[in-house]
Amino acid sequence: LESAQFIAERSEDVAVADAQKIRAIAQELLEKKRAGGFSLARWRQHPLHPGPEVAQDAAARWIFTIDTLNFAFWHYDDTKPFQVLYKGDTFSGYWALCACVNRAIDDGVDITNPLVLRDISDEQVAHIFRSASETDALLLPERAQVLREAGTVLLEHFNGSVLELISRANQSAVSLVDLVTQHFSSYRDERVFEGKTVKLYKRVQILVADLWACFEGRGPGQFHDIEQITMFADYRVPQALVFVGALSYSAALMERLQSDPFLAPAHRLELEIRGCSIWAVELIKREMLLLVAEGGGVSDKSAQEAGTEEEEGGEGGG
Repeated sequence: LESAQFIAERSEDVAVADAQKIRAIAQELLEKKRAGGFSLARWRQHPLHPGPEVAQDAAARWIFTIDTLNFAFWHYDDTKPFQVLYKGDTFSGYWALCACVNRAIDDGVDITNPLVLRDISDEQVAHIFRSASETDALLLPERAQVLREAGTVLLEHFNGSVLELISRANQSAVSLVDLVTQHFSSYRDERVFEGKTVKLYKRVQILVADLWACFEGRGPGQFHDIEQITMFADYRVPQALVFVGALSYSAALMERLQSDPFLAPAHRLELEIRGCSIWAVELIKREMLLLVAEGGGVSDKSAQEAGTEEEEGGEGGG
């Protein structure tokens, strides 16, 4: 949050909405929660996610593998996305990633197993991500590299167990973020903004939130400080925040995005969008908690749940 606030206070082309607008958005989210619009149970209800019948160890390994790979699922041409055919259905974006992992497991290649991950080849990864469209998945060599790192680190430091990694955090979301970013370099989402290192930590926070949602806040998903997890700074949520009025872009930024929507990693504009998005969602969450305290009728946990559910379920992988 410190990094997000630092960026937001110095942003030139992205602005967070005023307090009145933030309060209105918070009120709308709480009303959706009261109407049953958000529930952690929704996570396991998707057919591509591990269902309730899947053992804790297998579910935790699946989540870790998915979130290790959960990047770069945008495409240059929206009319020709990377697509995956799985069990008669076609998937794109984040769901294509889930389909790829599930298809590999069905084919006898358990890429949630650290022993398999450690030795996986570029050719195996290319086959796992084979496309049903004319567009291939992006960054296949990088995906192979992060999988090999994941398997190696799990075997060398955590006895090959994602559950052990989780248990060492002692039910602390913040500690798990620290453990993962300390040991797995691919999760270190750090950049330099106006001379200061800023930590955005998108995928590692998705990892924590996925565990929390999958296990509905129990067992491996029990974190006493889950409220410390911030918004996941990808490319989809900022679009939604602009749509609802939580963020606004300068005319120059809008013109830039309309002419070329692809910003290089660590570009100032990219960092402003990501940092301001995190800060805007944090302000919305704080306002939701204030409304609850004033008698909004929804628990603190439910307010956090509503904020997280609002971010999940779309096409991930910024």
